[in-house]
Amino acid sequence: MTAHPTPRTVPTVGVEEEFLLVDRRTRLPAARAPRVIAAAATTLGDQVQPEFLQAQVETCTRPALRIKELRDDLARLRAVLVAAAADADCLLVASGAPVLTGPEPALLTDNPRYHRMAARHPGAVGGYGAALCGCHVHLGTIERGLALALGNRLRPWLPVVQALAANSPFDAGRDSGFASWRSVRWARWPTAGPAPVLDEPGYEALADSLVARGTLVDRRMIYWYTRPSEHLPTLEVRVADVNADLETVLLLAALLRGLAGVLLEEARAGLPLAPVPQDRMVAAHQQAARTGPTGVGLDPFTGSPVPTAALVNRLLERAAPGLAAAGDLAAVEAGLDRLRRLGTGADRQRRHHHLRHRPTDVVDGLARLTAAVPPAG
Repeated sequence: MTAHPTPRTVPTVGVEEEFLLVDRRTRLPAARAPRVIAAAATTLGDQVQPEFLQAQVETCTRPALRIKELRDDLARLRAVLVAAAADADCLLVASGAPVLTGPEPALLTDNPRYHRMAARHPGAVGGYGAALCGCHVHLGTIERGLALALGNRLRPWLPVVQALAANSPFDAGRDSGFASWRSVRWARWPTAGPAPVLDEPGYEALADSLVARGTLVDRRMIYWYTRPSEHLPTLEVRVADVNADLETVLLLAALLRGLAGVLLEEARAGLPLAPVPQDRMVAAHQQAARTGPTGVGLDPFTGSPVPTAALVNRLLERAAPGLAAAGDLAAVEAGLDRLRRLGTGADRQRRHHHLRHRPTDVVDGLARLTAAVPPAG
């Protein structure tokens, strides 16, 4: 493998997961989040939160230095939510987009901010097809200027991460033709997509301008695939679909944290940044959303078609020093081998559908896998 700087420090890592609630009988999205959150919060406190729609809930882990700590926290959060959902006669489902939707309008969470967002961007809302669920990885602890420098360097590698995380092939019960339909639907929101290359003054000026001219309700609506958190000293990576398979979530978190360790070291050393045009980044993400990690991807550095498997290998090579520093290299190599054998979340959803061509089977498979978490500790 090519030599890269060994990180002096290992960043912490945290994960936010957005889940869908579906009715146990119809498997349609169920607007029962207030009840589920109230029950779960007695155990989880502020680690469980509402999301945009009342058929969604979000959990947030504590920052972790070791992946085992992250695993235990994620497992505990999921176990509590699964039980709370069952008490509300619904299933907890980790899918980037709903497998099934009905004709009823989606119920917004009763929050003035969400109502302002929906009024300003009605084309992004509509029915429960807009109940999009992501997995956001927080890398820290880093101040804003360094977080932006890290985002600039992570940017060309994120289409590969998006491909590995693909877990939303269905739209209203039909195969969308994409491995990540969530990525397609998410692009309806302003700023959703690859982040521009920015330093701290440039970020502050652009963020203020987007809010001042009414494109965004507030800075929390900056939906770039990487952004500095507005309330935490972290860089938030927002490119991944939520995944029912906990091992996939841990793989993505460890891989991003390992890569971040290397790229932070290069940023601190002032090494030059390879320029990648924005239109090429958009094209690489579109290709990743369509094919996942199989077939041909687009190399953002050259613009050339490349087998996505080769891009995954390059990503692993680039992240290897950071993974070794964190003690995660062997686990990530094993995790990638496992993903190659079992397929992505999108592959698993399609396999469930192919058995009897029943979308409800896909929902049931997702619910079982979401609930199949090891005990904390």
